[in-house]
Amino acid sequence: MADARTEPGAGRNDATRNDNAPAEGVPAEDVRTGDVRAVRDELEIRTVLARIAQLSDMGDLDDYGAQFTEDAEWEMPGVPPKHGRAEIRAAGAARRAQGATGPGSRTRHVVGTVAVTVDGDAAVAESYWQFYTDTATAPRLHSMGHYRDTFRRTSQGWKLARRQITLG
Repeated sequence: MADARTEPGAGRNDATRNDNAPAEGVPAEDVRTGDVRAVRDELEIRTVLARIAQLSDMGDLDDYGAQFTEDAEWEMPGVPPKHGRAEIRAAGAARRAQGATGPGSRTRHVVGTVAVTVDGDAAVAESYWQFYTDTATAPRLHSMGHYRDTFRRTSQGWKLARRQITLG
């Protein structure tokens, strides 16, 4: 039987044991640096998701467009696909001109149940979305669905490179 003084974790209660300690031979600072970067990447991606939703309903169209890569793709059933940041921004401007979204439209894009997988300088986020109308008086769920978003790390941070929208 191992001696409690030499067995890793022996003699410590659950409050002091560190089950997330690095494996033997792995410097703790390497693990922490990787963990911090992974957490930072995921938070930045989640922030881009939130900004796109918020900027769709209110805010500056240039800021909206800046969340996408120059060569971004945007796909939604029943709507012609959009290619490139400029075309995606122009589609946002057209929706605003119709009163479908944007300031004064009383709409809200809500994104939740987000799962992010980062692989180096690329990432995929899977999430559910809901689109509400008439939010100032009698909020109504207009539509809902699923986003499959592909992100790319750029010199300006994480940007949305491809959005695939599923309804339902």
